[in-house]
Amino acid sequence: MLFPARIGIIGGGASAVCLLDTLSQRDEVPESVTVFDPSPHLWRGRAYQPDAATLRVNAPPEDMTVRAGDPEHFTRWLEARAVFLGTRADHVDARSGITFPPRALYGDYLEQCARAALNRLAARGCAIRLVRAAVVDLAREDGALVAYTADRTPYALDHTVLCVGTGEPADPHGLTGTPGFVADPYPVAQRLAGIGERDRVVVVGSGLTAVDVVLHLTAAGHSGEILMASRRGVLPSVRQRPVERAPRYFTAAHFRAVAARGERLSVADVVALMGAELADAGSSLDSVAAEIATTGTEDPVARLRRQFGLVDGADPGLRLLQHAVPDTGPDVWPLLPEHERTRLLRDHYRTVMSLCCPMPPASAATLLDRADRGLLRIVRGVERITARPSGGFHLVGDAGVQDADVVVNAVSPASHRVPRGASALVDALARRGLAVRHPRGGVHVSRSTSGLLAAGETDRRIHVLGDLASGSLFFTFGVPSLVDRAVDIADAVHAEAARTSVGSADPVRAL
Repeated sequence: MLFPARIGIIGGGASAVCLLDTLSQRDEVPESVTVFDPSPHLWRGRAYQPDAATLRVNAPPEDMTVRAGDPEHFTRWLEARAVFLGTRADHVDARSGITFPPRALYGDYLEQCARAALNRLAARGCAIRLVRAAVVDLAREDGALVAYTADRTPYALDHTVLCVGTGEPADPHGLTGTPGFVADPYPVAQRLAGIGERDRVVVVGSGLTAVDVVLHLTAAGHSGEILMASRRGVLPSVRQRPVERAPRYFTAAHFRAVAARGERLSVADVVALMGAELADAGSSLDSVAAEIATTGTEDPVARLRRQFGLVDGADPGLRLLQHAVPDTGPDVWPLLPEHERTRLLRDHYRTVMSLCCPMPPASAATLLDRADRGLLRIVRGVERITARPSGGFHLVGDAGVQDADVVVNAVSPASHRVPRGASALVDALARRGLAVRHPRGGVHVSRSTSGLLAAGETDRRIHVLGDLASGSLFFTFGVPSLVDRAVDIADAVHAEAARTSVGSADPVRAL
């Protein structure tokens, strides 16, 4: 059964796939779906494009499924693929027992899920259109939304969802265009191919992208020294062997009920609830607090070695934290006072990301082996990196001045969180009063529907899914968060379509 809604999805990466799958699973499907995306690798985004097999996803399969309410969906896809090909590639991490497939293979899963969702929609009467161009403007005209591509072609819509992905890496040292500087390491098979076997490499950053760079260079036979350089030298934690225990107290349902009652919470309230959860599981706040307190102060390699040794540790505290924060962070965040949100981001964001976005144990083992052989150092207190007139670079930090042949940029996207390809659209929305930029990044959105917030009103027809909502929401990029938000957006679109029906005689529908 169709419901009267023409939906435009602006962007065709992983968030768009989550939304398409959600829409295709409903009893009623929209009248039409139009997807706008000019990128060469539709449905994969920046993270899951074709690339080296050494790059693995960093989360277990149940946290990578795009199907709401079906955590085994990706696992079944992997198993069916193995049966179809007659081979079973071993992507199991020997230390943790978790399957970590290559990211390019996960991109294949996203592609197939998108195509299957579009086929399901089309089979039930939904008109499908793929527009291989970026949307640069979105206006309200004659009761409808009209999306314009760069050539000013209009597309009439009733609802739009901005799924524009993440921004490009920031360039804190202003090295873009300098010979020997790699501004964006992805795809690593191409961007890192020119690095010499014995080149001394500085990797700017110490997060999961920086780990990817080290893993790929190691697999490619690089034997020169690598320096992972950042302000604090905080590496991702090491993922532990999973335990089967769902949270009982620190749950999204609990925090949504708090929001429904119009109540607010303090950080102290949230910490107390997490303490109850940990105590119920046989852990304590003390064990988690100790891990948090030493982030950025403990020697990075010693910390990595210690965490690697805890993969089979008995204390479930970190495992619960790693499960709870991505799952419930978006529900907790709007309940906190603004000054506490600001303080948490300023003082603890990097710590939270380190603990809750861990690397697979196999990745940690590679880093430790390289460090033990004197081929990897973690450099903290980096002040600046400059190009030498004769070629190469100077790194200035706590350890003094160090030389490098190549610098690979592996830092997070710029703080404004608006990808270059979406900046024209966001600027247009702001000029029209349809969107307001958030000082912490992206644009203001409503917690309950992800609708744009402007002039104190929630837009019922323009929604945001993904990093563009990073200022208003928390943990906007993990697949479980994308799936949860996709469900909320689909609910909001269905509710609005039920509330108002666009008449078939509307002249804009002919555009």
